[in-house]
Order: sequence, then structure tokens, then C-alpha cells
Amino acid sequence: MTALAFSDSVARLHAPLVQRADAIVGAVAAGRTPLLRTASDPAVQGPGGCITLERAGHDRLRRDDGRGRFTLTYRDPASPAALAALLAALAPPGAPIAADPESLSILALAERLAASEIPVLINGPTGTGKEVLSRFIHDHSPRRAGPFVAVNCAAMPEAMLEALLFGHQKGAFTGATNANEGFFRAADGGTLLLDEIAEMPLALQAKLLRALQEGEVVPIGSTQPIKVDVRVIACANRDLPTEVAEGRFRADLYYRLNVFPLSLRPLRDRAEDIAPLAFALALRHTPASRPVPWISESALAMLKLHGWPGNVRELENVIRRALLLAEGKDEVTPADIVFDSPARLVPADGALPAPAAQSTAPARLSNIVQLSEARAIMETLEACGGSRVAAARQLGISERTLRYRLASFREAGLAVAGARR
Repeated sequence: MTALAFSDSVARLHAPLVQRADAIVGAVAAGRTPLLRTASDPAVQGPGGCITLERAGHDRLRRDDGRGRFTLTYRDPASPAALAALLAALAPPGAPIAADPESLSILALAERLAASEIPVLINGPTGTGKEVLSRFIHDHSPRRAGPFVAVNCAAMPEAMLEALLFGHQKGAFTGATNANEGFFRAADGGTLLLDEIAEMPLALQAKLLRALQEGEVVPIGSTQPIKVDVRVIACANRDLPTEVAEGRFRADLYYRLNVFPLSLRPLRDRAEDIAPLAFALALRHTPASRPVPWISESALAMLKLHGWPGNVRELENVIRRALLLAEGKDEVTPADIVFDSPARLVPADGALPAPAAQSTAPARLSNIVQLSEARAIMETLEACGGSRVAAARQLGISERTLRYRLASFREAGLAVAGARR
């Protein structure tokens, strides 16, 4: 039995390419896929998507309309680009795209988890697609008709996070001129995604634990609990067992969330995902009125060799940049691939660079501010013996803000040695 639906003429004329795609799509039974057809087959009626396959002396992926209908023209059925373009065209907008065996196994496991009600904890570096996977679980769960509410715990003001999560009564605090139901009640009957949950303050973690255990929330200013029916998916880009061991995350909350953990690897460790992701991003960011440039084999090879410190977010930047540079051309070539410059504030060995006597390029104010901030934080940390609590107090910021700054330094390539609680 095949996972893809295709006509007899497709089976006869395009078997090598279709069999390769079917083996990948079949690893995740993600629902109905567009019909594969040839130009000689009867036209598809109705709103469903379809992909017309053509064999010719050139490569091209063309939108036929805005309803998920494409024409894929290819030369070599064994080429990685042809397979990647077909996988990108088959995927619904916003759905995860994968070809790497481990990524496919994660998606298959996530689909099985979706049918249950158990909490899910998704670990992985920033930009690896944790929210996309969370939405995939929601869309394949019995709660798919309910709301999907995503909350970034690091982006919310710490003083307002409790009111935003659990709601508040009118007049509960200064400025509360109206009542607010909060994210938990907004997600009633659906799924609540708590992203970057490691950034949640300890005091609020206790209230979250009670909400998970009892299935109820108490808005600020109220004395009566309100029942909620919510499935919680938590995401973390830091090692939560380490956070528990160092006292920054509650052990009881960790074990409540860690019923079934999923882990997403960095993009550099799943090279087979890069090509289909690149074509999917090209489809997303090419205006409907313009032809989609083909990504050449040499450009794909160049993408696979990159280290991707920014993961899929960095790949998206590179593809958008390539589309701009390749505007008016039929193909994206290596000349159009420009990688992000490493966002290093200081060298990896921790030594702060001495100011240059002369600069051939004008300094940007943002770079000067970033470098000054890095110097101040690193020098204060060193003076405080690596203690984050003492350094945050001396800098006049919260420890949570300091952790966020240090995390950004690590992602920029700075080894922050000796930092402790």
C-alpha cells in the first residue's frame, strides 16, 4: 500500500521519483496528500491539491494556482533537488518537512502521541522547529478543532506573566481596568504551548504545577478556581535536568511535564532535511505572481556543508537572501547563497577584543552597544566570581534577564565559563 495517491500514468512514467517520495511520506501517515498526475490525465475537479509531473530537459517548480496545485518538471529522477522539490510541494503550509530518518521517526512518534492526552516536553536548540512540531501534534489530535495558543515565556514581562497565563479580575491590580481570561482559559478545549519554559520564574512554576495537576486556574483577584480542559506542550532550549540540579527549575514540575520527551537535533545534524526545507522556504517567500526559482544541485550541496548555528531560522534568512539575489533568474546558484556572518561579540576563548585604533568601516551604533553590554556583563560576572545572582544585583537587572543575555552570548559563540547561580 502506498502513502501517495497517483494515477496509472504517473506509476508508469515517474516511478523512480515517486517511489523515493513515497518511502519518505509513508514514514509519517500525515493525512491526505495531493494527487500526483501527468498532463495527459483528466483535470482534477474540486478544491483538492494536485501535482503534475513532467520529465524534460530542464528543472522547474511552478505554481498552477493558489490552491496547492503545482507542476514539477525535472530532468533526473535520482537528483536530490527533484525529490526535495516534490516533498516541499506535497507538504501543507506550516506542516513540518523532513527527509532525515531520525526526523521522520520523531514525526511518526509525535503523531502517535497526538492521539493521547499526556503532556509532551520538546527539547532542542533555538530555531529547530519546536513550535512547528507542537502545532503538528495539535493538528493530529482529537483537539484539532479547538484553539492552539502559543506562549513564549521569555518574551512576557515577568511581572505580568501570571496574569497573562491565569487571567485576572477587574481591579485586581493597578491598571487592571478590565478582566482578562488568560491564556489557559483561551486554550480551553485545545492545546497550550509554553515555549522557553525554563525562563518561567520559580514562584510561577508552583502555580503552573497546580494548574496541571488539578485542571483548574485561579485568576488574580479571585478566590474561586475555574476548571479548564487544556493539553499542555512545553518546549525548552536548555537542558532541564541541569536546570533542576542547579535549583532554577522545580523538579516536581519537570517530572510532571516530562511524561514523554521529544528531542529535536540541530539542523547541521540532519542534513537530509536541508534540501526539502530550502524548497519549502522558497515556495513560502516567493510571491504568488512570480515564478519559483529552482535551487541548483551545487547550491544545495553548499547548503549541506554549512554549520547552521542559527538552525532553520538561519536557513530561512539565507533562502530569502538568495531569492532576492536570484530575482529575474530561473535558478538559485552558489553565487546567490550568502550565509549569515557569525554574530560574535567576543572571541570564543573569552578574551575581549581590544578597541581598534583605526577602522576602515564606520562603526554601527548597535554593534557598539552590544559590545559594551557584553564587556559590562562579563567583567561584572568575573568580579562576582561567576555568581549570576550577585552579578544581576550589581548590574541592576533580574537574574532572568541576565540568563537571557548569557544565552544570547552562547548562541553567538561566546563560552561563558564559570557562570553559576
